[in-house]
Amino acid sequence: QVQLVESGGGLVQAGGSLKLSCAASGRTFSTYAMGWLRQGPEKAREFVAAISGGGGSTYYADSVKGRFTISRDNAKNTVYLQMNSLKPGDTARYYCVADRNLVVIRTSPGYWGQGTQVTVSS
Repeated sequence: QVQLVESGGGLVQAGGSLKLSCAASGRTFSTYAMGWLRQGPEKAREFVAAISGGGGSTYYADSVKGRFTISRDNAKNTVYLQMNSLKPGDTARYYCVADRNLVVIRTSPGYWGQGTQVTVSS
């Protein structure tokens, strides 16, 4: 069982930055791939980024590539999402997700956090 708690969301102007954090419970954090999904107003849920258990492999949606960076600190059981050059279109609720399967995490991860709201004003 994995419990996930996100933090770091908020209101930011276009062009600004935010860093999301996700703290995970459990002693097997490094065996889980981690990721971020988001759902904007009247939009479908979409994959944002994912990282392998050891942190050696990362994946991004084309819409955020070059602007967002996912990272993890296995000693702290925490995964991060650094978001730069934010756009109004990035406005969404961001969910931290976990799964042992790095492929599944993009679409149907087994564990979800409650989410944190990110709002980008123009």
